[in-house]
Amino acid sequence: MAILSALLVHEEEKSALAISGFEIHPSVVLGCLALALGYWYLVGPARRRFGWPGGAVAPWRAGFWGLAVATIFLALDGPLHKLADESLFSAHMVQHMLLMMVMPPFLILGLPPELVRHAVRDQRVLAAGRFLTKPIVAFLAYNLVFVGWHLPAAYNLALTHHPIHIVQHLMFISVSVMMWWPVVAPVAELEQIPDGPMLMLYVFAFALLMTIPAAFLTLSGRLIYPFYEAAPRITPLTALEDQRLGGLIMWVPGFVLYLIAITAIWFRWTKDEYAEWREEAREARAKRAEAALAGS
Repeated sequence: MAILSALLVHEEEKSALAISGFEIHPSVVLGCLALALGYWYLVGPARRRFGWPGGAVAPWRAGFWGLAVATIFLALDGPLHKLADESLFSAHMVQHMLLMMVMPPFLILGLPPELVRHAVRDQRVLAAGRFLTKPIVAFLAYNLVFVGWHLPAAYNLALTHHPIHIVQHLMFISVSVMMWWPVVAPVAELEQIPDGPMLMLYVFAFALLMTIPAAFLTLSGRLIYPFYEAAPRITPLTALEDQRLGGLIMWVPGFVLYLIAITAIWFRWTKDEYAEWREEAREARAKRAEAALAGS
């Protein structure tokens, strides 16, 4: 998606198509098509052609991947994107939550374990994956990117320069996938995921830190982002009230989503799913080691 977006970034604002008020950006469409067709090829024709392990992908995994692609499309095209780009800070916060808190778990859950295990057979891929999905690395990357882009100068720069706005969204998606990987990873090969209590603490730390900018935006008595002061008022809300609503959206629904994740971790931990999951990973690594010895 990053490559396709980069190819079209200079034409993006000129070539957006408006169909019955639904604005469609070619770069988003091509990126979503690349994700959908790439997934179909990897789990279907490529697996059969190269003899990768595993049978047909589980329908529920394909469904989650489809939901992830649909979320990207709906967040970056159509009425929500137009409102976020042109008039409402609160709409922009909804868009960011879709890209950072809803889409990434769907995307990861859509990955077949066999495909991930095949990909990390290459030691360079394995090393890079283990580093990027370490909880401490994911935690730092996510919060630095999130806070950095919400500083007034960076935020307003993205709103007034569309290519930079695309880069912002791609960075949000990237660090969010890193952040959510330890929570919903399909395999344990990349990183030794903490057991239930530590993983719950990991998610809670994200929820706690998010309340700081959310509270600041909600309780502030002044407008933080000048862009919205000059934006057309399409609702009865003033720019400051819209900012406060955006802070509340980040604060309350965002915290609820983190609590849902913590609850899911709790149930998985009490059912010993993490122990079973790691045992499967150890068996898979042992089989690969045996195959490598036999081949040598």
